Amino acid sequence: MLKKKDMVPTKIAEHFNFTLPALSSHLRILKDADLITEKKQGKNRFYKLNRDSTLELVEFFEDIYNYNLKSLKEYIENKERKRKK
Repeated sequence: MLKKKDMVPTKIAEHFNFTLPALSSHLRILKDADLITEKKQGKNRFYKLNRDSTLELVEFFEDIYNYNLKSLKEYIENKERKRKK
């Protein structure tokens, strides 16, 4: 959602079943984790996806996924070798 455009909390909240105070807490956590950025414009705060940080996170999960697939493959191959003996 924030990948496409900057949004104010009220517009973000329309996509979730959160109260604005709950959404504010979530946005603060994402901001503290550097996954989103906040820009004040007049009375409004616009939130935007931090593409660099989220890319790092995606790469991290891809590495874990690839590692787990490799481990699973090795486990299955070892199990098959033992069965053939």
